[in-house]
Amino acid sequence: MTDLTTLTAKQAADAIGTGDLDATELFEAYRAKATADDLNAYTWVAEAAPARAGNGSAPAPLAGVPLAVKDLFCTAGVPSQAGSRILEGYLPPYTATVVDQLAAAGAPLLAKTNQDEFAMGSSNENSGYGPTLNPWDRTRIPGGSSGGSSAAVASGSAPWALGTDTGGSIRQPAAMTGIVGLKPTYGSVSRYGMIAFASSLDQAGPLTRDVTDAALLYGQMTGRDPRDSTSLQHPDAIALPSGDRLDGIVLGVPDTLTGEGVEPGVFARFEETLKLAESLGATIRRVSLPHTEYGISAYYVIAPAEASSNLARFDGVRYGRRVEADDLVSMYTRTRHDGFGDEVKRRIMLGTYALSSGYYDAFYGKAQRVRTKIAEDYKNAFADVDLIVTPTAPNVAWELGAKSADPLAMYLEDLFTVPISLAGLPAISIPNGLSDNLPVGFQIAGPAFSENAILGAAYALEQAIGFDATPGRV
Repeated sequence: MTDLTTLTAKQAADAIGTGDLDATELFEAYRAKATADDLNAYTWVAEAAPARAGNGSAPAPLAGVPLAVKDLFCTAGVPSQAGSRILEGYLPPYTATVVDQLAAAGAPLLAKTNQDEFAMGSSNENSGYGPTLNPWDRTRIPGGSSGGSSAAVASGSAPWALGTDTGGSIRQPAAMTGIVGLKPTYGSVSRYGMIAFASSLDQAGPLTRDVTDAALLYGQMTGRDPRDSTSLQHPDAIALPSGDRLDGIVLGVPDTLTGEGVEPGVFARFEETLKLAESLGATIRRVSLPHTEYGISAYYVIAPAEASSNLARFDGVRYGRRVEADDLVSMYTRTRHDGFGDEVKRRIMLGTYALSSGYYDAFYGKAQRVRTKIAEDYKNAFADVDLIVTPTAPNVAWELGAKSADPLAMYLEDLFTVPISLAGLPAISIPNGLSDNLPVGFQIAGPAFSENAILGAAYALEQAIGFDATPGRV
């Protein structure tokens, strides 16, 4: 009997559309795998398939293919805990816009996935519900903060998943588990119902097995939402990519990217992919991005500052965990002390300090000016090139606990992803080989709303690379 979970989401949707596959049968096949998951990828799994999950004579665009959703998204009546003990058991009364959109398009909720607490982390070790394991090597991390979503898709227990990307939290785990991760243009997907970390950076996006699935899912996620004032109508319809050439495409490589600070195997795969792109007709050109070297420093002022404001609402009064105490201030203090993990506390303290009187201009104000300079660098670069490419992460997945005691080393894992987030630009990570038998990612970034161009280039490279994700399956 054919294992239905080996189908890509697009293949499954097509089979449901022709009547060759029953959507409920597909849902139950994935539900069985998700229930049996031993990677700690999930925090909740549906008890049964929804009624008529996409079956019928005129299936919806996503045809009943089930969806795993990061724990950061509110889902009515289903635990939505942001990976934090302070929200343990929280059942929201409403559902995030993007989850509603995808359900209406025919993708029923399969499960909620584990994550770094409030999306703060690069390894999924900061979850209040324990670390997620990498299906390629269970002694290693799956990346973060969307590590549960990436591990679920890579292991084959979900056909696709929603993640969120603040500084690289879709792209980096995708790279480390050998799948595709798309971080959209900021504002092209509604943030309503996403539990906020850093509001000027957070963006939802798909984690999928291949580029076609990423385009299919993302195409149903976009749109202006009156409940999110930062959301925008995407100017283009998202098309499924096709074509196996890159003729006429100019790919930019940052002139500072020389291999220093990048694992040799990761850099070797990057250079091989550049040569492959040239063989497909692309032109490679060096570009200057002089301020991106300050991206990590700026990000770890801006993001914690916004987090310190957003997380002030978790105080034990309105929802979530409450630790009883003799007075109000003690209740606040003890609730936040017991409910938040170390990394969240660290970032709240950093952010509060950066925003404090006497330090605002020296830290937060300066970081925002650097952010503007980074955005200008990309704008100038895109006058000369169509897309900009880098490795997704400087390393392959590391062993559990290897960087837990060194936050700065962990932060540097976002070296290539953070500047793109600061500029609000779209980028995709595709697997482009192995280093030490672990997946490596290739990142393609473009101007705002250039998702179709990015997906097209990623698809052509994907076909030529021919990456085999099978070893990552459970």
